[in-house]
Amino acid sequence: MNTKEIMNVALELAGLKEVPEDSGIIVEGNNIKKVAIGVDMELAEMMLSEKLGVDLVITHHPSGGEPRINLHKVMDNQIDSMVKSGVPINKAQKALQEKKGQVERGLHVSNYDRAVSGAKLLNMPFMAIHTPADILAERAVQKLLDEKLKNQDKATLKDVIEALETKIEYQKTTAKPVIRVGSEKDYAGKVVVTMAGGTGGGVKVIKSYFEAGVGTLVCMHMPEDVIKAVKEQNIGNIVVAGHMASDSVGINQFAQALEDQGLEVVRMSGVIDPK
Repeated sequence: MNTKEIMNVALELAGLKEVPEDSGIIVEGNNIKKVAIGVDMELAEMMLSEKLGVDLVITHHPSGGEPRINLHKVMDNQIDSMVKSGVPINKAQKALQEKKGQVERGLHVSNYDRAVSGAKLLNMPFMAIHTPADILAERAVQKLLDEKLKNQDKATLKDVIEALETKIEYQKTTAKPVIRVGSEKDYAGKVVVTMAGGTGGGVKVIKSYFEAGVGTLVCMHMPEDVIKAVKEQNIGNIVVAGHMASDSVGINQFAQALEDQGLEVVRMSGVIDPK
């Protein structure tokens, strides 16, 4: 396989027609038989991959080039998620604007060339698969919770945690799913999983979900300022499923698809091997 064919596998799985701005082929490659994939793949991981005889390095988090600089552009995907949960589209857009600007400004000053130049000097094919894997994770976790909590009008946050822990990635992770706002006995209400959209949308986005009737948000991670604001306002519950485990849920679906195509896949750098 070549890098374009591998990218197409990710797009097809996620139901995307175009490569998202936070993903892409950074260094092209052909005749790929062995792949290394990790949550964060930079120079050290590339050098290790070369030692392991890998033909292609795939990073989940965009560690360089245009996928890194353009990460803020995929945050607009969060608008669709908010609208689906009942937030008016104009309110969703405004809620996201502040955080989107912060992310753009932060990444604009980052060393976007570090991993890219390393890949080029090593002549190592290199690509980023961020949003496609996050879509796969969000979809899988939402489906799991919908199935486990259906017909439970009084499902609690303990039930949410127990449902998450039926999935192998959450069973094997060291950083288990945790309740960040609320307690085990609190009613979950409407449970919404938000894991795709570049990065978190900040306090205003989270608040808009709760104001639209969501009872519990299940996320990969949540910054302190958001946790503090939700606690102070007493408006909803937050369950952090876990960053590496949740990323692994999506990455493993993609990795399995590559294995089904006959490729050897080395999981590393945060990816929890389900086998």
